[in-house]
Amino acid sequence: MSQTIVSQLDAEANAYLRERLPQQRIVEIPFGPEGLAQIPADASTLIVRPINVRGVELKDAPAGWPWSLQWVQLASSGIDFYPSWLFDVEQVASAKGANANHVAEFALAAIFSAAKQLPDIWVKNDDWHFTYLQPVKGATLGILGLGSIGQSLAQKALALGMRVIALGRPGHALAEIPGIEAARDIHHLFAEADHLVVVTPLTADTRHLLDRDVLGSAKPGLHLINLARGGLLDQNALLEALDNGSIGRATLDVTDPEPLPNNHLLYVHPRVRISPHTSALSTDGKRKFVDDFVANFQRFQTQAQLENLVDIGRGY
Repeated sequence: MSQTIVSQLDAEANAYLRERLPQQRIVEIPFGPEGLAQIPADASTLIVRPINVRGVELKDAPAGWPWSLQWVQLASSGIDFYPSWLFDVEQVASAKGANANHVAEFALAAIFSAAKQLPDIWVKNDDWHFTYLQPVKGATLGILGLGSIGQSLAQKALALGMRVIALGRPGHALAEIPGIEAARDIHHLFAEADHLVVVTPLTADTRHLLDRDVLGSAKPGLHLINLARGGLLDQNALLEALDNGSIGRATLDVTDPEPLPNNHLLYVHPRVRISPHTSALSTDGKRKFVDDFVANFQRFQTQAQLENLVDIGRGY
């Protein structure tokens, strides 16, 4: 039976979606809040990109919401970029895990960049100086959040000979994975790590989890890598920790807000590296997302339970 799927994906991704689901009606709507008002009343499924981003806050649902929608598929793993009314639909699924390998690779790139002083070590003339570079093998990697990204990163880091210590989401036991040490608490995690990657969800309980107290527990010179959400980190406390030496370097793929305003101190701090929330993006990411969606759509058609259903109460 043909169904109407409404998509905010781009033209390339929608073309692949039509290729994978030739019997279904795929309706493209523009990215952004204005597109939501164009959803056909007979649509059963909506693929939606983040709404409350770059200063947008859409508090009210479009007139008629949610029409005949039975399933909303988020184009991101986190749910904090979407208004609460979006979750009035019977089933909402996230894209959790779709970009786990991409984000894990980005984390390793940040670690190697710091350890090998890239790109600062490249020379432009004959004024050469010896530089002693830090090894990655034998260094301690801390991971805050051991979901699909954290597990992918841990496996890669262990293969490189790193020591891996991790802490799961607050209130959740750490999954037992061979080779990974469990931190007693967040202070223990920060005290042990040479590089610490943050990949835990942002919820009401985790906002500003990384505050002055936690950052003060850091092993001196810690390289902090936040690839999750900017709201997890107290940015003023980070600046203090960078200046007093508790944190030696910060790699931030996320900030609060996004983007930071021009002339923000984090842009100009010599030990901060900021990327524009791009660690999850990859040249093969669109097809991977569509493939995962198609697998879930097949479950939807047979009324089987969907993968990655969101629990709005827990915040992911």
